[in-house]
Amino acid sequence: MLSLLRISQFALIDEIEIEFSEGLNLLTGETGSGKSIIVDALSALVGSKVSPESIKKSAEIAKIEGLFYLDPNDSIYKLFRDSGLDLKEEILIRREILRSGKSKSFVNEKLVTQSFLKDLGRFLVDIHSQGEQISLFYPSTHLEILDEYANLKNTRALLTRVFDELSSVSRQLDEIRRSEAQRFQMIDLLRFQIEEIKKANLQVGEEEALYEERKRLLNVEKLSALSQETYYQLYENEDSAISKVDKVIRLVSELSEYKTEFKSYLEHLQNALAVFEDLAAFIRSFSSTLEFSPERLEEIESRLSVISTLKRKYGGTIENVLEHLAESEAKLENLESAEYQQEELEKMLEALQSEYFLLAQQIHSRRKEAAKEFEKEVEKNLKKLALEKAKFEVSIQADESNLTSKGIDKVEFYFSANPGEVPKPLAKVASGGEASRLMLVLETTAKTSEIPKTMVFDEVDIGIGGRVAEAVGRKLLELSKKHQVLCVTHQPQVASLADTHFLVEKLFEAERTKVFVRKLGEEEKVKEIARMLAGEKITETAEKHARELLRQRKALQF
Repeated sequence: MLSLLRISQFALIDEIEIEFSEGLNLLTGETGSGKSIIVDALSALVGSKVSPESIKKSAEIAKIEGLFYLDPNDSIYKLFRDSGLDLKEEILIRREILRSGKSKSFVNEKLVTQSFLKDLGRFLVDIHSQGEQISLFYPSTHLEILDEYANLKNTRALLTRVFDELSSVSRQLDEIRRSEAQRFQMIDLLRFQIEEIKKANLQVGEEEALYEERKRLLNVEKLSALSQETYYQLYENEDSAISKVDKVIRLVSELSEYKTEFKSYLEHLQNALAVFEDLAAFIRSFSSTLEFSPERLEEIESRLSVISTLKRKYGGTIENVLEHLAESEAKLENLESAEYQQEELEKMLEALQSEYFLLAQQIHSRRKEAAKEFEKEVEKNLKKLALEKAKFEVSIQADESNLTSKGIDKVEFYFSANPGEVPKPLAKVASGGEASRLMLVLETTAKTSEIPKTMVFDEVDIGIGGRVAEAVGRKLLELSKKHQVLCVTHQPQVASLADTHFLVEKLFEAERTKVFVRKLGEEEKVKEIARMLAGEKITETAEKHARELLRQRKALQF
C-alpha cells in the first residue's frame, strides 16, 4: 500500500505531499489541474522512463518519494536477496531526475538500478490509463492477460527456460553446420602453430639466461682479468684480504681474554672470513670456465632468434607464447571433437523439443480450460458495468510451426457490446467508453489471485456517465476491498464512492503556475461533487444531489 507520496519540482508541481489511505482514494479537479501529473510521477517512481523535460523550469533536479507498506512474499524476498538488499515491511523509494538526463533511484536509502526499480514496482503498483486501452487492442496483450488469469507464471517460466536452451542448442548446431569448411582450415592452422611452438620447447626464464650467457661470451677477456685480480686480492697476495682478516681475528681473540665485550665481534669476523673464502673459491671455479666459444655464441644467437620470432607471432613474451599454445590445443580439441559435439547437440535438441512441446501442450490445455472460465467471469462483470448484453470470447489457435518463449498459441479477445452482433476482434468493435469498462473488467478479473497492491486508474471512466459511471465506481469500490485503489476521475458518481477524496487545484501565484493537493472533509466533498454535477456555478439542486450520492455510498455493503 502507498502510504505517502512526496513530489518536488516535477512538471507544474513545486512541492506536494499526499497521505493516501486504504480503500478507494479519488483525485478530482478541473480539467488540466494536474491530476495526471501525479500519476506520471508515481509511474516514474516505480521505474518508468522519465524525461528531464519533466523537471520544473526553475529547478535542476526533480525528486519523487513514496513510502510503501507491503506483505512480503517469496518473489519479493528473492528480488531483494539477489540484489543484496534487506527487505522490510516499510519500503521508502526515492527517484531523482537530473537536468543532465540522468536519474538516480534509491530503495531504503540504498542506490539501485532502474531495472531493479521496475521489478520491484510490479509488486507495488499497477497503473491503468487511457493509453493502456490502445495496448488492449493488441493480441500480445491478450495472451498475457489470459495467462495471468490462468496462473501460468511458473509453467511459463519453465517453458521460457527450455525455449532459451532450445534456441541456444539450435544456434550452436547451425554454426557447426555453416562453418564446416572454416573448421577444417582452422584445424590446419592450429596444428601448424602448436607444432611450431612445441618444437621450440620454450622454457620460462630461458631468454634471460641466454642473454646473460651471451654477455659473458662477448666479455671473456674482461671477465678473466677481473676474476684473476679479485682472486689475487682475496687469497694469493701476501697482504690478501683473507690473511688480514685472519690476523685481525687472532688479535681480537687475544683482546677478548681481557675484555669480554670483544667476544661479540669474533663471530662476525669469522663469518666475514668464511664469506671471503667462499667468494675466493667461487671466483677460481668461475675463472676456470671462462673460455670464448664462437660455436656456443652462434647457438645462442640462433636460439634467441627463434624465441624472438615466436614472441613476435604469438604474444610478446615466452609466457604469452606458452599461453597461446595452451589455448590453441584447447581450440583444436574442440574443433576435432565437433563431429561428436554435433551428434550430442542433435540429441539434446531432440530432447529439448520433446520437453518444449510437452510443456507447450500443457499450457495450451490450461489456456483452453481457463478461457472458458475467463469468458464467463468477464461477461458477469461486464453486466455490473451496464453491458448486460455484451459477449466476450477468447480465441486460441495453436501453431506448432511457430515456437516462442510463450508457447505455440495465438490468443485474441473478441467482443460484442450489442445483442445480435457476432463478436469481433476488440480493435474493430469497442468504443472509447466500452474500452474503458472492458479494460477495468479484464485487468481486475485477471488479477483476482494477486497479492494486495496499489492499483491506479487514470480517467478510465472517460466517455461514460450516469448509470454506467455509477457501475464503474462500484466496481472500483469492490476492487478497493482487496487492493488500495487510486483513481483520477471526472465522474461525480465515482467521486461520491471515495473512502478518501483529494482535490487537485492549479493556481497562479506571482506569475507562476502551481499545483496543490488537499484532502477534503465531508462538507468539502459535497461542494466538489456538486461542482462536478453542475459545473462552475453550484446550485442548491446540485448540492442536494451530491448529498444524496454520498448518503447512498454510506449505505453500500461489500
